[in-house]
Amino acid sequence: MSRGGTRKDRTDGPERKCIATGEVQPRHGLVRFVVSPDGMVVPDVAGKLPGRGIWVSATPDAIALAVDKGLFARAARTKVTVPDGLVALVEQALARRVIDLISMARKSGDAIAGYEKVKTALDKGEVKILAQASDGSERGKGKLNTPRDGKWLGWLTSDELGLAFGRQTVIHAAIRSGGLGRRVIDEAQRLKGMRPDTHKGANGGTARRKGQTD
Repeated sequence: MSRGGTRKDRTDGPERKCIATGEVQPRHGLVRFVVSPDGMVVPDVAGKLPGRGIWVSATPDAIALAVDKGLFARAARTKVTVPDGLVALVEQALARRVIDLISMARKSGDAIAGYEKVKTALDKGEVKILAQASDGSERGKGKLNTPRDGKWLGWLTSDELGLAFGRQTVIHAAIRSGGLGRRVIDEAQRLKGMRPDTHKGANGGTARRKGQTD
């Protein structure tokens, strides 16, 4: 089982082939791109834009390779324009999507923030997802356990988690299981791929949350 509780061999949902790596995997591990009528490559993180989808693994290396090798034009079978800083654009779009989903969960009463509230909800078994800011204190974050049979995500900054809750910053948050929770995890997994260094410990090793296995 991978970090964050998502199985590496998970195969649910439609699969697509990455134009950069050639790997076939479920859609939640890739980013969809489309070509606009004026020939611009556009990231479609919500998967709703019209047009033929072009799929790339949700990692900086795969997207950079697709740009450097001209693979978007090859896949589209036409001349295209790739916007500058495409990797950063994708990362920002994915972060915004996770923030918006957590905000929706908050508005529906399924997401809470603040150490004491989160700890109480975890102790009572009321939540299934523990979200902690990537720039929060490792000592402080280590005081909370990943929910039993639950998930952990830690690839948003405290400012970004704060946006989801209408606050300046948030370090600890939790989300109940359900439709929105599943969507948060899937989108957070894509964001994790775009931020490979956000889960490194102080000595460069991969940090672990209590109750969590790889």
